[in-house]
Amino acid sequence: MAIFKGAGVAIITPFHEDGTINYEKLEELLDYQIAHSTDSIVICGTTGEASTLTEEEHLDCISHTVSYVNHRVPVIAGTGSNCTRTAAYLSKEAQKAGVDGILIVTPYYNKATQKGLIAHYSYIARHVDVPIIMYNVPSRTGCNIQAATAAEIVRTIDNVVGIKEATGNISQVADLMDLTQGDIDLYSGNDDQVVPLLSLGGIGVISVLSNISPETQHDICNMYFDGDVKGSMELQRKANPLIGQLFSEVNPIPVKKAMNLMGFDVGPLHLPLTELEPVHTEALIREMKNFGLKVNE
Repeated sequence: MAIFKGAGVAIITPFHEDGTINYEKLEELLDYQIAHSTDSIVICGTTGEASTLTEEEHLDCISHTVSYVNHRVPVIAGTGSNCTRTAAYLSKEAQKAGVDGILIVTPYYNKATQKGLIAHYSYIARHVDVPIIMYNVPSRTGCNIQAATAAEIVRTIDNVVGIKEATGNISQVADLMDLTQGDIDLYSGNDDQVVPLLSLGGIGVISVLSNISPETQHDICNMYFDGDVKGSMELQRKANPLIGQLFSEVNPIPVKKAMNLMGFDVGPLHLPLTELEPVHTEALIREMKNFGLKVNE
């Protein structure tokens, strides 16, 4: 059984001005997401700036989220690292905290071989019992899980159950679904490609857009599941200009700006991320308004 079906939010991590985690604001965001139809919380992923959190902050954030959500929706924790031992440690601690699953990005910077990727996921899986979703985003990691490799991992490692696919390569995704005969939980990692991946057998999305419009991705998925493919496609097309602006600079720079413009007051970014450039801010505001979102300029 899948950890979740539909739209999971790759939730941001709100900070105080001094860079510490704003847990009161995080609770507010979690309540907002659950009240507005998000199907799962994905905490401490790329959008949550996990790579700039200390291990203590990372694990505290996961534990706090699990406790506060209190089984209202599934919680998936990002526990990947370029160091396999570190990823295994974070994953074990996340399991102790009570997560419903873990999201493991490919090891960045190291540029592991396909053999190395199999060894990486195998090692982590031996240290936990919770379901694992692989995260394939070579544009950020320099490392691509090839379709045959992902299929072998899912076939040979019992608790690796899914993949968040953010390659943008539809042909590779089609090959993966063919090689696994659809026996893998496929989530879109790109907000602008949800419908195409659903058409290949996907069961949802792990979404940046959901931070500012949680109902949108939830509805795109549910309409598709209910057989309203045209309606799902139309909503996807309507959202794509806004999604484009949410990636005008590296994620999560634009989405945090969008949330602050909407009055969520989620605070600053951690360096080396910096504020959205004015020209991109103007374009973001324009598309937010076009999409019907309230903006406090």
